[in-house]
Amino acid sequence: MAVSYGRIQALHGISLSVAEGELVTLLGANGAGKTTTMRALSGLLPLSRGRVTFDGRDITRMKAHERVGIGLIQVPEGRGVFPGMTVQENLDMGHYSRPFKDRADYNSTLEWIFELFPRVKERQKQVGGTLSGGEQQMVAIGRALMARPKLLLLDEPSMGLAPMVIQQIFRIIADINAQGTTVLLVEQNAQQALTRSDRAYILETGEVTKSGAGRDLLHDPAVKSAYLGVG
Repeated sequence: MAVSYGRIQALHGISLSVAEGELVTLLGANGAGKTTTMRALSGLLPLSRGRVTFDGRDITRMKAHERVGIGLIQVPEGRGVFPGMTVQENLDMGHYSRPFKDRADYNSTLEWIFELFPRVKERQKQVGGTLSGGEQQMVAIGRALMARPKLLLLDEPSMGLAPMVIQQIFRIIADINAQGTTVLLVEQNAQQALTRSDRAYILETGEVTKSGAGRDLLHDPAVKSAYLGVG
């Protein structure tokens, strides 16, 4: 797929795939096209050419809210928590975007999120804008999980967080994936991301320049030099 901003071509015909059950990472420097890729997949940006298929369907012309309805859910860069709403109200925004048919399913999903993020349960009645960065990231992921994603798109979940919180967030992302949710992750913390990824793609100036198993790329000399500060 290719994406342009006016006359500027941001993605030059990249091709990638995510199989059901996988955790796949996109790595690249600032401006490489990672967020553009995620926005194109979620329907927030139109393609200038190419197509997007999901769950066996061509969804290229499908609008963003329609993609949410079929289970393609994005947690944006910067978290996007509604600052004037409580934690519970933020979580319910995910439910409203893809409503539950049964109250029991709502309750069980909410309890699952509270098991993943005990801090979120503790902060249920607190206003989102008063939370720490790590807590806001937990709420943002929890809100996405309330929409029961078939594919969860995570854009820079570790951005601006303390090292201990980053480790916690990545452990939870791995747990979410292990419990059956397919994940596509954009991340600059290559060590954490590649360690947990089934596969990864390296993006440079809008093109895929390398791909492979996460742990293989973790030991690739070029990747170590560019993204791990080794070599």
